[in-house]
Amino acid sequence: MTTSSLLELKNLTVSVGRTGSRKIILDNVSMSLAPREIVGIVGASGAGKTVLSKAVVNWLEAPLERTSGEVLIEGKDIYAMTEGDMRTLRRRVSYVGANPMGALDPTLPVGVQIVEKMRAVIPDTSRTEAEKRVIELLEAVRIPSARSRFHDYPSQFSGGMMQRALIVDALISNPALLVADNVTQPLDVTVAAQVIRLMKELTDSFNTAVLFVSSSLPVAREACSRILVMEAGRIVEEQATGKLISAPIHPYTKELVEQTPKIWLEGTMATTPGEMQEVVLSLRDVSQTYKVKKKNSFGGVNLVRAVRNVTFDVRRGDSFAIVGESGCGKSTLMRLLSRLELPSGGQVLHGDKDIGTLKGKNLLSFRNKLQMVLQDPFGSLPPRTSIGKMLADPLRTHGWRDAAKIRERVLKVMEEVGLPADLYEELPLGLSAGQRQRINVARALVLEPEILIMDETLSALDQTEQFKLLDLFQKLQREYNLTYIYISHDLAMVRKVCNRVAVMYLGELFELADNERLFFDPGHPYTMALLSAMPTLEERRYQPEDCLLEGEPPSPIDLPAGCSFKSRCPRAMEKCATLQPSLTVRGSANFAACHLIEAPMTEGAARSRASA
Repeated sequence: MTTSSLLELKNLTVSVGRTGSRKIILDNVSMSLAPREIVGIVGASGAGKTVLSKAVVNWLEAPLERTSGEVLIEGKDIYAMTEGDMRTLRRRVSYVGANPMGALDPTLPVGVQIVEKMRAVIPDTSRTEAEKRVIELLEAVRIPSARSRFHDYPSQFSGGMMQRALIVDALISNPALLVADNVTQPLDVTVAAQVIRLMKELTDSFNTAVLFVSSSLPVAREACSRILVMEAGRIVEEQATGKLISAPIHPYTKELVEQTPKIWLEGTMATTPGEMQEVVLSLRDVSQTYKVKKKNSFGGVNLVRAVRNVTFDVRRGDSFAIVGESGCGKSTLMRLLSRLELPSGGQVLHGDKDIGTLKGKNLLSFRNKLQMVLQDPFGSLPPRTSIGKMLADPLRTHGWRDAAKIRERVLKVMEEVGLPADLYEELPLGLSAGQRQRINVARALVLEPEILIMDETLSALDQTEQFKLLDLFQKLQREYNLTYIYISHDLAMVRKVCNRVAVMYLGELFELADNERLFFDPGHPYTMALLSAMPTLEERRYQPEDCLLEGEPPSPIDLPAGCSFKSRCPRAMEKCATLQPSLTVRGSANFAACHLIEAPMTEGAARSRASA
């Protein structure tokens, strides 16, 4: 143990259940954390990481109960403190959880709520000083247009932006101890890298210690000087980060290291469909513009250009990825591909049919052929509906009437995705995130679609569950010749399973390339920046200090002349300020939109290449 510990746990045990039949969740956990130190806690779902993080700040709720042990902060046991002492302590201890949505009052602007907290914690701070500090921190975690977004409500923030706002909320009092529970999980790689860097700066500037809880070993490696590995409520290994990665001791730690995707040392699992495979989904100059009411105006609107002139084809059997930072247009593109929205310009084609013109039975037939598996394994399942009924409802919607055949089809799909048949009549309560996501996959597969859109499907899962589901997706693709479209910020997953990758920035397609070309020879500085920010256990091919982005993307309301990336590009040239780059060939079926690449193509030729 560290002698000058800010935080010290001594044989902490937490259990759940009735007296006499209690289940142990944390089993005699001991650890320490010194000032200015960042210590990682890693492990799979169910290991006890989140329970540990809440026990540290005395936020355990019934039926969870601390049954023995101590949690000492600056030498004082928080479980022996009075309520008054705890209120004083909470000014020095902050907690950020993994679920940002719903964490703030929906009726008040985000910035106003953070200012009120700062003035409550530091009473002699004026409102003007507090607002200035909050805006500075919102800019530090790269909230776009922070001064304007200060006045937005929580419902107007994306999940990634809300997570960054909650990190600001935690940092506002310059805490001595910050408990960060999977805070980077919902963030794209560049924002996650900025958040980790911000935490490191905080430890240096304010002597803040960070207990960094994560399901990702590569993310913990980026942030932490020391890592503790949890399995089934116990600390099974503790080592300095470099030693734990290079020479793990416990079998479970070795398994975590082995399951971490290798980006440059191993090839992709994806197979590339031949060029003779038919095009199943095609975008032709697709754009989407939204009208948003101007603040402090009567009837005035701003035009938000969320997607701009995007063209590409997806072939049968593809595992096609769409990647980019939050706000790049990925989710808008997903809604256009699935006809949840109609584009303001261009066409989305299924075969030779414009899906925007489909109605009635033709539209229902398209819905049958294209299904989605969404990000949230908890909010996407109705809690009071049995699993069998969930999976049967799509069949009934599409005209199935024979109850025996419906049950037979549902049980077959449950078996294919690894769900036991005895869950048929059960509710999803108590199931793990991985099991819930298998239900979502089964619900999409039950109609035997041609195309599955995977919108951040694995981002809420731990490393072990991701590994299992990726194997399942590969198996299902081989059996049913499925076409996958992955919308993701997890480039390690993309490297493992996708054969083609589209890189988007501020609504535009910046690069389209096959897997090997994109990861080993990216054509756009933005792609290189994404790769440099990617957490990995390997030696980096691209260094963050050379590539990592600074500042924030321009507003989609007020797009600049020339290249929209120029304000953040480390290699910007004079002509980038006035001339928008054209799509440029980089070999067969690979292209990028950058002035650094010579011989720009005509627009028609570029579209033809993008569709190859």
